[in-house]
Amino acid sequence: MLDVRRMQVLRAVVTSGSVTAAATNLGYTPSAISQQIAALEKQAGLALLERVGRGVQPTAAGRLLTEHAATISQNLAEAETALADLRDGRTGRLAIRYFATAGAALVPPALAKLRRDHPGVQVDLKLIDPESPLPEVETGRADLAIVVHPHQGPLRGGVRLIHLLDDPYRAVLPRGHRLAKKRVLDLADLADEPWIGNEWPAGPCLRVMLDACAAAGFSPNLVVESEDYTTAQGFVAAGLGISVIPQMGLGSRHPGVVVRKLRRPEPIRAIHAAVRESSMNQPALRDLIEALREAAESR
Repeated sequence: MLDVRRMQVLRAVVTSGSVTAAATNLGYTPSAISQQIAALEKQAGLALLERVGRGVQPTAAGRLLTEHAATISQNLAEAETALADLRDGRTGRLAIRYFATAGAALVPPALAKLRRDHPGVQVDLKLIDPESPLPEVETGRADLAIVVHPHQGPLRGGVRLIHLLDDPYRAVLPRGHRLAKKRVLDLADLADEPWIGNEWPAGPCLRVMLDACAAAGFSPNLVVESEDYTTAQGFVAAGLGISVIPQMGLGSRHPGVVVRKLRRPEPIRAIHAAVRESSMNQPALRDLIEALREAAESR
């Protein structure tokens, strides 16, 4: 294989017109330059230079390698520039996964800020519902995911959790319900009520609610299953039961329901950004995390 460094020495000799001039420009001795050219000629199997008066000129093989040496230099310069752009966050690609309510509340303002600050960074954004998007980060398919924690089992794949906010659950009752007169409800007040489920199939958000009910001494009587908070509110408004929904899921509130705080205990889902440790050296990712924190604080 041809030695790239020797090709650059050949190019210096050809462009300067002599071994002596190339030696001066490169800071080598003329003898060292001649040795490099001789070694390259041995690799090429052809003469690369011929003497003309006090200088040298390239043979056909010398011109060919000089042209390729110039191309290699240009490619290396472009690679160094591209690497610097990536290192400084001017280019690159981020894979982001999220679940629906976090997407509506946190992701849009954070991505808008990322686009302003890092316009050259491409974003691969996907909604992962109803399952947790955490495995996407653990398996390396994503750089960042918005997740609900605690997660069952240890984190895998060098993943770090960064807390964004705590999202409390609220009781959602039909208008005119007997408990609507209270401003704050004990979770146990809902023990004998028919429940409208809003997380199906089961995911981490449902586990938070079920664990809170278990701490209050009961298991909810789920009479209707739905897959989203809006549909669940419709069932509640129709008088089919009550529901318990995270506050972030109540952005669009049905006119036929009332919402009340809960206590003893208050179910709370902790929302985190799960990120790959190996991706944390990317300026764009660090800025996205900061933008997510700002979006969380503004709620």
